[in-house]
Amino acid sequence: MLLRLRAPDGMIRINIEKTDSFAELGRLLVAQLPPTVDPNTISMSPDPQAKDSKLLKDIAKYKLSQIGLNHGDLIFINYKHQDVANGHANGAPASSTTISSTNRLNGKPILPTEDLPVDPPPLTSPSQVIKNPWEVVKQSRLDDRLDRQDGKIPRSRDRMCKHGPKGMCDYCMPLDPFNPQYLADKKIKYLSFHSYLRKINSATNKPELGSSFIPPLKEPYFRVKRDCPSGHPQWPEGICTKCQPSAITLQPQTFRMVDHVEFAEFEFVNSFIDTWRKTGSQRIGYLYGRYEEYSEVPLGIKAIVEAIYEVPQVDEVDGVSLNPWENEAAVNEIAKLCGLVQVGVIFTDLLDAGTGDGKVICKRHADSYYLSSLEVCFAARLQAQHPKPTKWSDTGRFGSNFVTCIISGDESGQIAISSYQVSNDAVEMVRADLIEPSADPNVMLVREEEEDDGSTSRTRYIPEVFFRKINEYGANVQENAKPSFPVEYLFVTLTHGFPAQPKPLFNTPSFPIENREVMGESQQPTSVAKALDTSGGNQLGSLSDFHLLNFIHGMEVLSKDEEALLCRAATTHDLADTYQLFSMPGWQTLEAILQSTGEKLQLPKRKRPHSSSGEGGQAGSQASSASSSSATATAASTKSGEPLTKRLAAVRLNERHDNRPVFDRAKYEEL
Repeated sequence: MLLRLRAPDGMIRINIEKTDSFAELGRLLVAQLPPTVDPNTISMSPDPQAKDSKLLKDIAKYKLSQIGLNHGDLIFINYKHQDVANGHANGAPASSTTISSTNRLNGKPILPTEDLPVDPPPLTSPSQVIKNPWEVVKQSRLDDRLDRQDGKIPRSRDRMCKHGPKGMCDYCMPLDPFNPQYLADKKIKYLSFHSYLRKINSATNKPELGSSFIPPLKEPYFRVKRDCPSGHPQWPEGICTKCQPSAITLQPQTFRMVDHVEFAEFEFVNSFIDTWRKTGSQRIGYLYGRYEEYSEVPLGIKAIVEAIYEVPQVDEVDGVSLNPWENEAAVNEIAKLCGLVQVGVIFTDLLDAGTGDGKVICKRHADSYYLSSLEVCFAARLQAQHPKPTKWSDTGRFGSNFVTCIISGDESGQIAISSYQVSNDAVEMVRADLIEPSADPNVMLVREEEEDDGSTSRTRYIPEVFFRKINEYGANVQENAKPSFPVEYLFVTLTHGFPAQPKPLFNTPSFPIENREVMGESQQPTSVAKALDTSGGNQLGSLSDFHLLNFIHGMEVLSKDEEALLCRAATTHDLADTYQLFSMPGWQTLEAILQSTGEKLQLPKRKRPHSSSGEGGQAGSQASSASSSSATATAASTKSGEPLTKRLAAVRLNERHDNRPVFDRAKYEEL
C-alpha cells in the first residue's frame, strides 16, 4: 500500500505492506529525509496540529495493520535537526536562514542582547488560541465588576405609555448600553469597551440556540503565521494562503478602551509644565494611577492619574530624546505598593506666542493635525507593551488601557490637555512593520517590500491595505492606502478633566522631582530631611510624595516590609502606621544616615499621660507646690509693690529650692 507522509520539508510517499512494522517504515523514511534529521525525534500524528502525536521509536514494535492504516492514508510527521558542529539535536532547522526568520521584530532581525521597546515575538504565533480563556485568564477586578453589571440604561415613563405604574412597554423599557440614539443624544462619540463587548457578544453567542460559547473578541493579526499546518518551510522560504495575512481595510475604530482621563489635582500637572516655562524645552513623563468606573458613559472606564514620573531624557525645543530608564522596575514596584500602575504617558508640545501674556501658539487644530504620524507610532509601541488581559478573547488579550496625553495650545492660546489612544489596527500595523511616519504629520506611509538597496525583502510581507472614505459625491468608497493614507484612521479621542473636589492620594508633594539636574534641581539627603521635618506642626511631615518614596527606595535602607509600611502610611495618611514606621530599625538607620550628613530631624513623639502615683505623683506635688508658691509671690508683690522681675525671680528660686524653707516677705510685713 501507499502511505503519504507530510513533513516540514515536503511530502514523502512510501510503498509498504500492512504486515510491516513501524520500524521498517522508519527505515524507509529516514532514507528520504535530510541527513541532519535526528531519528530519535521523529514523531507521527494523524492530525495536522500534531494532536496525539507519538514518537516513532515508541511505536516501532507495532504493525501498521494494528494502528488501522490503509492505502492512501496521510500521516503528519515532525522532527528536529542535529547541530552539525556538535552532533546533538537543538531543535533548530539546518538552514541558517530559517533560524534567523524566527527571531525578528517588526520584520527586522534582532540580537538577544538588543534593548528594544517591544518584546521580540515568540517562536509560536502570538495569535495562538487559548482553550477556554474564561477559565485560565485572570483579568482586572474592574473588568470583573463591570462584567457582572447588567449595563441597561433605565428610562422613566413616557407620555406614550398606556400601562400602569408597574408595567413596561417599548417606550420605557431599558436601553442597551450600545444604543445609538442614546449615545447621539448624550454626544458620546465612541462606545466603551464593555458596551462594545456586549454588542458583539449578542451577535456572536445566542444562548437560546444552545450552541457552545465562542469568545467574541479577536485581535487583528497582519503578520505571516509561523505555525502554518500546511507543512511547507517557514516564511520567507515558503508561504501559502493559510499563513499569509489577508487584505486590510482600515475604518475608524468605533470603541475605545478607556473613556476618560482624570487628573487627581492640578498641582503636579502645573509642576510638569513648569519645566517648559523655565527652560523652553519639551518634557515627557509617565502617568501613574488607577482605573475606576466612569458613570458618564455606559459601562465606562476612566484612568485616575495620581503622579507623573519624569524619566531620563534630553529635552529640546522641538522634541525629546529618551535615555535608558534603568530603574523602571523599581518605580513600578513602589507604584504597586501604593496601589498604582502605569496608565499612560504625557508630553508637552508648547511654543510661546511672544505676546508676553503667557499665551502659546495653537499648533494642533482641524486644519493641521491632532496627533502626528510619529506620535501614533510611539503610542502604538507603548500600548503594545501594556496589553489588556481579558477572558473574552481567544488569545487572552485584547487592546490596551494605556493612554497618551499631550499638553499643547488651544484655539484661544491657552495651555490645554488632549488625550488619545491609537486603535488596535494601528498597534498591529506597527508590530508588523507595515507603516512608518512621514514628514507630513497628518499622513502615514505604507512601507514597501523592497529594502533600501532595492532588493526584495525576505523579512517583510506587505498585504494590500485599503481605507474607506466619503468622496466628494457623498458615497462611501474604498481606496488603496498605498503609498499613504490619513492618520485619523489610527486613533480615537478621549475626554479629560479635574475633579470638582480634589482628593489626591499624595497630599504633600514638596520633594524635588527626579531627572531635573539640568534645571538646577536635584534629589539630595538634605531634601529628605526637609521632607521628614515635623517642626511646622505636620505630624506626618511630607511622606505623602511619590517622588520621595522612590528616592528612599533607591537608598536601599528599608526592608520589603518597611517599604510596604512606608507606602501604606503615605497613601492612607494614618498616624498609627507612621508611628510604627518611625520605630522600625530600617527607619532608624535612615535617620542615622541623614544625621551623619549634618541634617537634624525633628520627628513626632507620642505624648505620655502623667500617672497619679510614683514618680508621676511626685511630679504632680512639685507642680502644685510651684503653683502655690507662684500664687503666694504674686500676692506678696501686690502688697509690697515689687517689680515684676523680682516676682518672677522669686518663683524660679522657689521652684529650684522646694526642700528648703521659704522666706515669705508678705507674712512678716503683716506682722
